[in-house]
Amino acid sequence: MTGFYAFQFYLFALLAIASALLFVTRRAPVPAALWLVNVMFSLAGLYVMLDAPFVGAVQVLVYAGAIMVVFVFVVMLLNLGRDGVGDLRSAGPRVAAGGVGVALLAALLAGAGPRLPAVAPETVTDNVVTPVAASLFTDYLVAFELTSVVLLVAVVGAVLLAKKRGTP
Repeated sequence: MTGFYAFQFYLFALLAIASALLFVTRRAPVPAALWLVNVMFSLAGLYVMLDAPFVGAVQVLVYAGAIMVVFVFVVMLLNLGRDGVGDLRSAGPRVAAGGVGVALLAALLAGAGPRLPAVAPETVTDNVVTPVAASLFTDYLVAFELTSVVLLVAVVGAVLLAKKRGTP
């Protein structure tokens, strides 16, 4: 493992652990959801570093994208985040964000050095998505569809709960 590769690995790992700790210590649900999104992006970075770019892309699209958007939508629909508005305005998250920014800038500048010669890629006859998609839409089709139904029921339940409270 080269020094720069190890630095990036430990940076993503530290960022994921710190974000997970901040996620479980937040009292308000909206800032907690945002820290969880940060955990998902850090894990996607680790997956890409482990030569699993498809898993990293799915991590961003499915978890950090779709599921967290639904979660934040339901939380905001139920007005659960009103008491924690000042949670992100404190100095701690700003200092942490500044530290992460400086670390990423250092990684970017360190990567601007000399490059290794490019090696011609081998010819790939089949891509990585085909076996995953084939098993997802054949063997696991029922579980895939049930997951979408569960998410739909959760959103409909949140709307019904919000209407019972008298919100428009």
